[in-house]
Amino acid sequence: MKHHGSTFSRLTGLVQDRLSGGKRPEIPTYPSAPGFREAPQQGLSDLEARMPPSGTVTQPATPPRWQPRSRLSDSESAGGGLVQQPDGSMRPHYWGHRERLRKRFLSGGHAPMPEYELLELMLFNAIDRIDVKPLAKRLLAAFGDLNGVVAASERNILRVEGATAKVFLQLRIAEAFAHRMGQAKILDREILSSWSDVVGYCRTTMAHRDTEQFRVLFLDRRNRVIADEAQAEGTVDHVPVYPREIARRALELNACALILVHNHPSGDPTPSRADIEMTAKVVAACGALDIVIHDHMIIGKDEEVSFRSLGLIED
Repeated sequence: MKHHGSTFSRLTGLVQDRLSGGKRPEIPTYPSAPGFREAPQQGLSDLEARMPPSGTVTQPATPPRWQPRSRLSDSESAGGGLVQQPDGSMRPHYWGHRERLRKRFLSGGHAPMPEYELLELMLFNAIDRIDVKPLAKRLLAAFGDLNGVVAASERNILRVEGATAKVFLQLRIAEAFAHRMGQAKILDREILSSWSDVVGYCRTTMAHRDTEQFRVLFLDRRNRVIADEAQAEGTVDHVPVYPREIARRALELNACALILVHNHPSGDPTPSRADIEMTAKVVAACGALDIVIHDHMIIGKDEEVSFRSLGLIED
């Protein structure tokens, strides 16, 4: 198009002058197009007037408000006031806090300590040197309690200000220890005489999950747990369950009885119609193979429901 004004020609020349290091090439000019309004012309003139000359070093009109600081120097504090040391120097209030907290934990145990301090001890391994108490309190505020923090997904953990991939790793390690310790109480044990351990283990592994999970405890002829397996993962309100796959796995393990367990992320353990129908199908599939379903438990946030106690599973 040839609808360029003389002002635009001067602006183009200025840009070319910048790009060519001062050697301005010849650029043809065109007469103003009829009907080209005065307001756009004035706008181009204003833009040209605001552009600095070629080669000019520019800087912000006002200096930035932030200033680089050393968070661990004796003149700065990351999260509170400064305290004076015996030699007169000043230090952040939290210096020595980690060592004091570790000593208190080792000498007095975890019982008298609030949850945020226990979480701090874990965060020490993920975040070096700075005060992690604010992060511990933010995590507890976001997920309710230690169980909720440890069970939270990576996506949700990283949404909390200050949380990192290393924080998530430490939480997963803690969760793994808790699961292994709970599992050790029921594996190779006669499960019907230690039902509280079974319930405790299921609460630990499933109560605070944000998606549904379906687990099966496989038992031998003496009702000892020979395997504990997560059969399926689902969404916040559904998990796919395949009765034939459960029966097939029971045959592979030579199991004689099963306990079915799944969680409701909503916190309400009341069985849905789909839960009842799915359980009936598993009972039928396993019953054809003389495999007994002892119970189906639904784990909520604060309580659990037993199908056998509700009369939904009968001998």
